[in-house]
Amino acid sequence: MAQINKPNLHVNTILYTGNGADNTAQTGVGFKPDWLWIKSRSSGSYDHMAFDSTRGVTKVIRPNQTNAEGTDSSNLASFDSDGFTLKTGGYVNGNGSTFAAWNWKANGGTTSSNSDGSITTTIQANTTAGFSIISYTGTGSAATIGHGLGAVPKFIIIKRLNLTASWPCYHTSIGNATGILLNSNNASYNSGNWNSTTPTSSVINLGGGGVDANISGATYIAYCFAAINGYSSFGSYTGNESTDGIFLYTGFKPGLILIKKSSSSSNQNWRIIDNKRLGYNPKNHPLYPSAQASEGTGETPVDFVSTGFKLRTTGGAVNSNGINYIYMAFAETPMVGTNNIPTTAR
Repeated sequence: MAQINKPNLHVNTILYTGNGADNTAQTGVGFKPDWLWIKSRSSGSYDHMAFDSTRGVTKVIRPNQTNAEGTDSSNLASFDSDGFTLKTGGYVNGNGSTFAAWNWKANGGTTSSNSDGSITTTIQANTTAGFSIISYTGTGSAATIGHGLGAVPKFIIIKRLNLTASWPCYHTSIGNATGILLNSNNASYNSGNWNSTTPTSSVINLGGGGVDANISGATYIAYCFAAINGYSSFGSYTGNESTDGIFLYTGFKPGLILIKKSSSSSNQNWRIIDNKRLGYNPKNHPLYPSAQASEGTGETPVDFVSTGFKLRTTGGAVNSNGINYIYMAFAETPMVGTNNIPTTAR
């Protein structure tokens, strides 16, 4: 699999202030985004808003909500070569509101049919960065769907589009009989979504009998991530409730991480932390994928360092003693070895 020396050509965060004006271009992404996730930093009444180039600019889903896919032409005008252009919608361009936008590159909006699984899927895949977008229709019976990565996915996010439904996620560290919801602060739960079978380098396994990710006739979108040395890492840890907390080796300096408490009855929202909203350590301004809440301040401090990230808090959101957490991390800068090749995350 190809190495990535410039992570910001595949994933990047930008910040902007809304002006409410039609056709406002946001630049500086560094590529044409295929999955765009926007959240107001300053407003606690604005949902997270997710768009992708497979479904098109007028189609929106909300990671913190169970809403069906909406059609709304007031949010996004286009995906552009160095960013995106906004319409007037307040959730993405409210006048005076500050926003964070997280961007991933797939295949420039060019899709193809994939018949690796028992359900034919429509995919666009960036195998270099280990990211693909899949659309499919459920059958209600145990099935497989092709993902196009050529590597085993470590993290998968699925959303039903045509009706209200949650966002079931697969994470390699909690296993194939367990799920966790992106739109919820709940811990992981026993789930038949993955048919108790680990994904392979070609397909994802889906359960039958009415599981969330495979209802007969339901339409779905899925975002799939494989681990790439020096670029992305997916793992877990057990908290120690110390300000000199756990160090997580990733093999790169992170630019973006998501963390979620996966055990315990004391529920906590997901945390998303990036390298743009606070340009120094500790980074303690999270946003919450499972909530409308505005950006936190002085909360869940984390250091981004050259080889990974270190927790600097006793807070239960990311570091309760003896409690399990999952994470995904993407690089700002890879840690390179000889011949400028990124080192392997351990």
